[in-house]
Amino acid sequence: MARKVLLNQVETEKLIPQKHPMVMVDGLIGHDDLKTRSRLGLFKENIFCNNGYFTEPGLIENMAQTAALRAGYIVKLAGNEPATGFIGAVKKFRLYDLPKDNEVLHTEISVVAELLNALLVKGKVFVDLTLVAEAELSIFTQQ
Repeated sequence: MARKVLLNQVETEKLIPQKHPMVMVDGLIGHDDLKTRSRLGLFKENIFCNNGYFTEPGLIENMAQTAALRAGYIVKLAGNEPATGFIGAVKKFRLYDLPKDNEVLHTEISVVAELLNALLVKGKVFVDLTLVAEAELSIFTQQ
């Protein structure tokens, strides 16, 4: 599934607190008031790839970093610096299939609720048009 990239890997990495080898997003492909979409090209050298597959912790981190990318993009548009965030909780995680270490992930987070420095999102990870994982994440930012 080809998608236009709004921000490339270098620009994306400036908006999230994670650094190599923990970066689990490599492009911003969509953003509006309620949804943000990222991409991640997988390689066997990725720290979350094991025996030819991208594992569950990597999928959760990918969803969380998509939420961080959302927050970073919003503050960048406002001319401010991104805040550091952390995962407070993961609920309703469902794994349908492990992506292979040569596939491209397209991740979508939808805002469920936002209050002060807390964000509740629903994340979905796709390979092509196939949903491979989903979860609800509570994310908190430090001001």
